Amino acid sequence: MNASICRLEILPAQNGRTRLRKSLFRATLNPPKEGAPVSSLPFPKRGLPRDEVLASMRAARDHDLQWQRGRVFGLVYHVNDEIDDLLKEASNLFFSENGLNPTAFPSLRKFETEIVAMTASLLGGDASAAGNITSGGTESLLCAVKTARDWARINRPEVGAPEILMPVTAHPAFEKAAEYFDLRVVKTPVRADFRADVEATRAAITPNTILMIGSAPSYPHGVVDPIRELAALAQERGILFHVDACVGGFVLPFVKKLGYEIPDFDFSVAGVTSISADLHKYGYAAKGASVILYKSAALRRHQMFVSTDWPGGIYPSPTMAGTRPAGPIAAAWAILNFLGEEGYLELNRQVMETVKHLQAGIRAIPGLKILSNPEMSVFALASDSLDVYQIADELSLRGWHLDRQQFPACLHMTVNFVHTEAADEFLRDLAACADAVRRPTLQKTATRLLVQAANALARILPEAWVSRLMSRASALLNGGGGGGLPSRMAPMYGLIGSLPNRGDLKELVLDLLDSMTRLNQ
Repeated sequence: MNASICRLEILPAQNGRTRLRKSLFRATLNPPKEGAPVSSLPFPKRGLPRDEVLASMRAARDHDLQWQRGRVFGLVYHVNDEIDDLLKEASNLFFSENGLNPTAFPSLRKFETEIVAMTASLLGGDASAAGNITSGGTESLLCAVKTARDWARINRPEVGAPEILMPVTAHPAFEKAAEYFDLRVVKTPVRADFRADVEATRAAITPNTILMIGSAPSYPHGVVDPIRELAALAQERGILFHVDACVGGFVLPFVKKLGYEIPDFDFSVAGVTSISADLHKYGYAAKGASVILYKSAALRRHQMFVSTDWPGGIYPSPTMAGTRPAGPIAAAWAILNFLGEEGYLELNRQVMETVKHLQAGIRAIPGLKILSNPEMSVFALASDSLDVYQIADELSLRGWHLDRQQFPACLHMTVNFVHTEAADEFLRDLAACADAVRRPTLQKTATRLLVQAANALARILPEAWVSRLMSRASALLNGGGGGGLPSRMAPMYGLIGSLPNRGDLKELVLDLLDSMTRLNQ
């Protein structure tokens, strides 16, 4: 297939159906040729003036999402200019330092150990807890999985093919870690409320299970897994248990103090052996900073790497990274001490009020609903009667960004302080977008016909043909190779649903990643 499928160049209504079919079959029977030329960019011979460099960079931002106006529900966690200025100043104070060697910069050691201790205290840990700052949630999860693998090599030597056991809603970074460290991932179903199914988890435990996962909350739907019950299962079987609180670590303790009903999820729960919490999300620190915590220093030792035989000297490294930028560490220390418990309580109070306002407004729009009963400021909106992917397209045209999710189709919302001023405008636009999706249009009819045709092709063509066609379909995703995504994504998601083999989708997305990380032609 090629980009014409996604763009759907609609012709007059009297022959639109015929031309659409011709376009579809022409696209599938004539996929783009392999080996297309790739643009190159020579290394600059001469430097540019400072002002010209910065002007070019500012111009490059013109097409970026407008997060400053609260129009992005995710990716950026912003409070106000005062806090931004603090983060920038703290980071600039340590702009050149390197966290690789704590003996060279004892200030960084002070910041890191104090951040870890404060976070452990917030999350039910005691003086025996230990941890480190990482570059983000993915690195924290990589550390947790590597630790479990190396711990099992010593404490569970009978395990020949180690397994990670986790709900289908757990973050894909665990799968990434398993792929890196040669572990097997076993996924369990979730309940109707999208929380982990304890009995399904119990049934999936094997003698090879070395690590179990629970989320607080899960990213897709914002619900906290039954951590106490899952951790008890792990403790009974001698299995490590990690709580992924990358999203909720700096929210749940505070909203619980504000009177919201939050289930126990931290080190106060017997059986929890490690926790991850992102400073650069709801800790409102600068990118990238996360904390990985362990119940004990003895467990953390399995995370660390030491080389003693290198001619360059003894080389220790506590996390995945070698060089560790000092700026994010310094900025994280600054924000924790600037806000303190009182500051975080007030931020979370206002955010949760905004969440209640948004959720009430969403439920008031005919056809829209919130999935499950999320505990905090992350949730998903869905519909039984409207195409939420089309709603997302309409919102995008109005300058809003919401991530599209699947199983079931829904839109993801991460609400933070910047959205307190934007909530009413969003609800007005959302209602207008829902109305637009209800109205029949030629565009929507064409999209429906396209998806139906793709489904028909998937049923009648040999699987090998479908795989080959989909492997050539990256242009469908990247708008024809221009390096960006099309303005309307609903057709793409409909086509994805027609794939008989999820492996085809993986190949398609790999093509997309390859295309998006090459210089545009």
